Amino acid sequence: MTTTVSAPDVAPSDAEPSPPRKRRRRPSLPYLLLVPAIVLELAVHVLPMLTGVWMSLRELTQFQIRDWSSAPFVGLDNYRVTLDFNSAIGKELLHSFWVTIAYTVLVVGLAWVIGLAAAVVLQRPFRGRALLRTLFLTPYALPVYTAVITWSFLLQRDTGALNHVLVDQLGLVDDRPFWLIGGNSFWSLVLVSVWRCWPFAFLCLMAGLQSVPQDLYEAAYMDGAGFWRRLRAVTLPMLRPVNQVLLLVLFLWTFNDFNTPYVLFGKGAPDEADLISIHIYESSFVTWNFGLGSAMSVALLLFLSVVSGLYLFLTRKARSDA
Repeated sequence: MTTTVSAPDVAPSDAEPSPPRKRRRRPSLPYLLLVPAIVLELAVHVLPMLTGVWMSLRELTQFQIRDWSSAPFVGLDNYRVTLDFNSAIGKELLHSFWVTIAYTVLVVGLAWVIGLAAAVVLQRPFRGRALLRTLFLTPYALPVYTAVITWSFLLQRDTGALNHVLVDQLGLVDDRPFWLIGGNSFWSLVLVSVWRCWPFAFLCLMAGLQSVPQDLYEAAYMDGAGFWRRLRAVTLPMLRPVNQVLLLVLFLWTFNDFNTPYVLFGKGAPDEADLISIHIYESSFVTWNFGLGSAMSVALLLFLSVVSGLYLFLTRKARSDA
């Protein structure tokens, strides 16, 4: 009987090497799609900001308007004049700053409160809810110039509808008050801005309320929680992410608001309603001191950047601690 022993497997010396692994090519399409957005961002925002910073370092007046590059370099002199609150220019800028702070606090606060109240009222379905939603959003859908010009007609002293109702119809006051000049101009500006802004707050809060589970309200109701308790314990905590973004957007829009006071008062806004955006415009295009106006704009940009960064840091810290 013979035994067959198989030979051990020996790798052939002339075996072909395995082909190298192909490197996975990174997809370049997402980066290519970002190129138009980056180019537009540079053209629309970054380049004008850099140009404004360059102008703020020059003594740029009407005499160099034909050749801006010939404006003499003055370094930080425009910033020293802007931030010298003992000078006339600094005092006027500081006055506009405090007027803008008061205006922003009132408009943002009132718009948020009215928007929240309307969103909560319309949270539950009832007959006519869609019609009310449409009516509430009408001020936000109107073009800003159309809406503000309409308000300027309503607030005229002799021919305005407001004085006609207060004086002729209701007899609440004897003399027709001025609404577009003097101390009342500030409250007129607040009224028009709140009327324009609160539908946006209503829209955001109403969308946020749609994502709140109804089980939470039912559980709170079963525990005997009333309306205010449910609002404080369920609604507001669940709307915290929406409020974080909404309040920041409203703050930036309101603080930089130019269209509303410019259309309502024209080029010469009263001192009581002299917002900082109008003040910078007058410093640049009325006195023709573009270098000083640019320095004010850069200072305003730095202030808003610091406030926004601080707000985001504090809200994120509060959310992580919760």
